[in-house]
Amino acid sequence: MPPGSDGSDGESGSSTGGGVSGRLSQRLARVLRRVARARPPGWATLVNTATALPRMIGAGTDAAMQDLTGGRHALAYVRHLLRGNRIQRRAFFDNVSEEHPPVLLIHGFLGTRGSMYVLERRLLDDGICVFSFNLGTFNTRDIRASAFLIHRKIESILSQTSVQKIDIIGHSMGGLIGLYYIKKLGGHEKVRKLVSIGTPMKGTWVALLGIVTMGLLSSSSWQLLPRSRFLRELEQGPLPPNVEYYTVAAARDWVCPPESTRLDGAYAMTVPLGHSSLVVSEEVYQKLIWALRR
Repeated sequence: MPPGSDGSDGESGSSTGGGVSGRLSQRLARVLRRVARARPPGWATLVNTATALPRMIGAGTDAAMQDLTGGRHALAYVRHLLRGNRIQRRAFFDNVSEEHPPVLLIHGFLGTRGSMYVLERRLLDDGICVFSFNLGTFNTRDIRASAFLIHRKIESILSQTSVQKIDIIGHSMGGLIGLYYIKKLGGHEKVRKLVSIGTPMKGTWVALLGIVTMGLLSSSSWQLLPRSRFLRELEQGPLPPNVEYYTVAAARDWVCPPESTRLDGAYAMTVPLGHSSLVVSEEVYQKLIWALRR
C-alpha cells in the first residue's frame, strides 16, 4: 500500500492527535478530571462539548496548515516554472533495469520543464534515471501533437538502453498526453506504468481561462473542456491491459477537482493538497515512488 493509505480507496488522511490539537486535548483532559470530582449541574453537556472541541480545533488547525503549505508549494512551483525549458543535465543509465526503467516526466498546460524540477531532482537523488522534455513554450499545442513528440522522445531513450519499456509521470495535462500516447500511438508496447497526477481525465472548466486569454492560439485549451471532442476520442476503447495505471488527485485542487481525475482501471490515490503541490510535496513524492517500485 502507498504511504499514508489504508488500501480501501487510496485516500490519505492526517492525524489530529499531535501538535496543537494534541496539547489542547491533554489540557482539556486535566480540566475534565478536576470538574468530574465535583459533578456540577450541566456536567453531561460540558463533557460532550469538551470531548468534541479537540476534534473541531484539530480540523481547523489542519485546514490552516494545509493552506499555508499550499501557498509555499505554489510559490516554489512558480519559481521553478520560470526556469523554463533550458535545463541542462546528463542522463545515466547505470541503474536501469526491467524492474527500474527510465522515467519520463511530462509537464502540464502552461508549464515548462522547470515546473517538474523538484520532482526530477528527487528522483535523481534516489538513483532513478529520469528525463523531462521540452514541449514548447508553456505547452499549449494540440495534445495529439505533444503525444507524437513524446513518442519520438521515448523511442530515442529506449534506443540508448537495454530495456524495452519506460515509466511515465504526467502532471495535469501531461497525464493526458501520456494516456493518448499509450492508447492511440502504440505506446502500450513501450510503457510499463503511467502515473497521472492532477490530470483532468474528465476535463476541467478552468480551461475556459485559456480560451479567453489565448483563443485559437491554444488548441489544448479547447481539448481540456469537459466533453470535448478530444476527450470523447480518448475515452473510446478500453485501457491496454499490459500497462499499470495510477492517478493521484488533490482534495483541494480547484484546477482539476478529484472527481475529474477518475480513470476506470487505475489505482486512485488522494492527498489533502492543491494542484501545484502535486509536483512539490514530499507526501506526493512518496506515493509516486511507491507506485514506481511496487
